[in-house]
Amino acid sequence: MRKPSLFSACSAAFNFIFIDQYGVLHDGQRSYPGAVDALSELKARGTRVVILSNSGRSGEANARRMERLGFARDLYDHFLTSGDVAKAALLDGELPAKPGPATRCLTISSSSEHDLADALGFTIAHDGAQADLVIISGSQGDRVSLDAYERQIAPAARRQTPCLCTNPDKLMLTSEGTHPGAGAIAALYEQRGGVVRWIGKPYPEIYAVAARLVGSPAPNEVLCIGDSIEHDIVGAHRFGAAAALVRTGILADLSESELAIECAKHGVAPDVILRGFA
Repeated sequence: MRKPSLFSACSAAFNFIFIDQYGVLHDGQRSYPGAVDALSELKARGTRVVILSNSGRSGEANARRMERLGFARDLYDHFLTSGDVAKAALLDGELPAKPGPATRCLTISSSSEHDLADALGFTIAHDGAQADLVIISGSQGDRVSLDAYERQIAPAARRQTPCLCTNPDKLMLTSEGTHPGAGAIAALYEQRGGVVRWIGKPYPEIYAVAARLVGSPAPNEVLCIGDSIEHDIVGAHRFGAAAALVRTGILADLSESELAIECAKHGVAPDVILRGFA
């Protein structure tokens, strides 16, 4: 009889699993070998699966992209993003900006799109000096320098313009390696005197929303799988869930000693380390 993989043995102990997408299921261009089969195994077992992503775009937009990469929607129960959580908070009046054209919103994203601003009817601002709200949802750090971003956002930070970071990732994975992510830009905003509301992993709010989507299991009934110590493993432990680190994605090139330093830096360690989600 074939010995179960470490992934199978680990995941079998949990009925609820929250899974990161970038760096775990795919690299933005293609799915990782075995990832589709691994999701199929979980669903066949009856595991409740939430794809949990630090993306400023909606879960629906991300699900469409995942379909193009070969991930059918019946492979998971829900797709939740930090963008979804931020939108709900704005609509509920929890954040200092009212939906509608009276709010001028500067969006920093991975493209020319400003999905959340459009969804809430904000007027688009192109300069931090005119913005009533700044949303940092992505980065073009492989093409735009942090100095250029700093010049764009500094006027808003000096005026204490409210800022939402809907993607706390400090690094982003590209086909050419890692580059500064949205979280690095938001950190610059804070350094220039601005106040940032961080939404997404490792902050507890997104985990609480994810849990409610699958019937509110106790945190210790949940396994979180991700590729980042700073976001996925720290976030899982703050929530009270078990944490599995995959050695694909953002930390794939770290040696064992370098990984130990990264864990020590953030004061956490994964409960299990997997070569990949497969």
